[in-house]
Amino acid sequence: MAAFIIEGGHKLHGSITPQGAKNEALQVLCATLLTTEQVVMGNVPNILDVNNLIDLLREMGVEVTPLSKGKFAFCAKSLNTDYLQSTLFLKKCAKLRGSVMLIGPLLARLGETIYAKPGGDKIGRRRLDTHFQGMVNLGATFAFDDSIGAFRFKAEKLVGQYMLLDEASVTGTANIIMAAVLAEGVTTIYNAACEPYIQQLCHMLNRMGARIEGVGSNLLTIYGVPSLHGTQHTLLPDMIEVGSFIGMAALTGSELTIKDVSYRDLGIIPEAFRRLGITVVQQGDDIYIPAQEHYQIESFIDGSILSVSDAPWPGLTPDLLSVILVVATQARGSVLIHQKMFESRLFFVDKLIDMGAQIILCDPHRAVVIGHDRQMHLKHNNMTSPDIRAGIAMLIAAMAADGISRIDHIDQIDRGYEDIEARLNAIGAHIHREN
Repeated sequence: MAAFIIEGGHKLHGSITPQGAKNEALQVLCATLLTTEQVVMGNVPNILDVNNLIDLLREMGVEVTPLSKGKFAFCAKSLNTDYLQSTLFLKKCAKLRGSVMLIGPLLARLGETIYAKPGGDKIGRRRLDTHFQGMVNLGATFAFDDSIGAFRFKAEKLVGQYMLLDEASVTGTANIIMAAVLAEGVTTIYNAACEPYIQQLCHMLNRMGARIEGVGSNLLTIYGVPSLHGTQHTLLPDMIEVGSFIGMAALTGSELTIKDVSYRDLGIIPEAFRRLGITVVQQGDDIYIPAQEHYQIESFIDGSILSVSDAPWPGLTPDLLSVILVVATQARGSVLIHQKMFESRLFFVDKLIDMGAQIILCDPHRAVVIGHDRQMHLKHNNMTSPDIRAGIAMLIAAMAADGISRIDHIDQIDRGYEDIEARLNAIGAHIHREN
């Protein structure tokens, strides 16, 4: 397995451009199954999770044509139904978390599908109830088939229905939307996720001939249509990469410009870093981070300690809490990090504690970070990446630490960040990939 060898203490400089959004890519790629016509997609990130899904689509019978860097044409004119009932299909799905979003399109297109429990990050329980119940609400049935160790979904026809989701699941909302656009009648989804990537999916489907109203809100109304046609779509920049680069600049005390961030789609992310005392300057559609020797964590108006937590959009995405936590280790002041969604995502902090960070892990969901104000530098360490976001947080810590650190199992980082060491080395980092 590959590893990163990181020589810490080097300043970053210049500019960097975020890749296309991973989480959006996994949704809109699955949506290409809803039409027999060609869908052209741009700004597709060259990362492991996305490439694995593209390979899976190829094996399902989708014609995939690379057009240029980050640009592909997809045509699902004919699907390999034998493959879609095979154990090989199940094994492929089980290795890719995003494959759960194939259920809705395949039910809408074929009226049946099988599905194995997916893999993905080891960040705690990630239930599928919202996905499954959404399909049931639209008229599908599902049962676990012991003979193949997977679920079987069937629907003679999908019929629109009112539904109140028990959680504002992003992937669950996407799955239901993709099934509902070809269902008979009207589907109403209340407590729908409304992240920019869900909005992008809806806009793309509407250009394909779907009728989705309420885009950007948590109340979606979908009028089913008989069929969809092709379109062109460009992915947003990845907001998690944008936040990661803000964190890198702050922790290393560097001056950095992050280009073409689609600022209006970042929501509360810039403000979350500002509350840590980091200067975040909007320059058109770019973000400028000046070099700061010190940054002061804010308190609440009543003087109580700042608490940063994840929440459904427009709240802070849980994918950035690991980055915010590591950035806080060198701030002036203290902050409570509250990871509400996943119960195992904060366990990586023991590696930061080994590096000299002052962190109290209160329970699986909460950690108190007592900032060093750069009075004590982080020390080098040997680490193993447990998931994508903890991996990038470890990388940021290593870039700011004294000495040479090692991060193993970096295929986790590769799942979400495109050619990350080359892009960071181009702006001053010293990162070597060891195979």
